Amino acid sequence: QLHLVESGGGLVQPGDSLKLSCVGSGFPLDEYAVGWFRQAPGKEREGVSCISSNGSRTNYTDSVKGRFTTSRDYAENAVYLQMNSLKPEDTGKYYCLAAPKCRILRAGGSLTVYGQGTLVNVSS
Repeated sequence: QLHLVESGGGLVQPGDSLKLSCVGSGFPLDEYAVGWFRQAPGKEREGVSCISSNGSRTNYTDSVKGRFTTSRDYAENAVYLQMNSLKPEDTGKYYCLAAPKCRILRAGGSLTVYGQGTLVNVSS
């Protein structure tokens, strides 16, 4: 089973920023759309963002629009999630998945399986 490796989480205060990384170890991320997902304690997992394989299209869930930005670095085989103006409701474990298209990720499909994720805790 293929999985990606997430990192960059931590404990921050409201209003702070974090940058999450998603790396395709031995997996060519540049050929696929990559989505970020999160799961807060006691809540269902939700999609946060997605970036197309060529980086030309991105989309975000309404609650993070204007605060989060996803990007990719082909040289590093990585996709990032820059999170600004963090709120307590952004707390959760963040995961990344890959698929040929963002619409496949939105429909619940993926080429990769969920990995360990990275924990984001926004608290004062």
